[in-house]
Amino acid sequence: MKKLYKSNNDRKLCGVCGGIADYFGIDSTLVRLIFLLVGIGSVGTAAVFYIIAAVVMPDEYHM
Repeated sequence: MKKLYKSNNDRKLCGVCGGIADYFGIDSTLVRLIFLLVGIGSVGTAAVFYIIAAVVMPDEYHM
């Protein structure tokens, strides 16, 4: 079962984009570009979503 976590390996700030990319199986650069484009087009909506996701999403752990 897949779970959404902040990435420990692929992080620039908090690991949210890396975690989303891992969850969907896509490149994290693509997720970061989408966040950038949405952020430019919607005057901060992406930044608010990122901050909320950084607080709510658990950290990735390895067993």
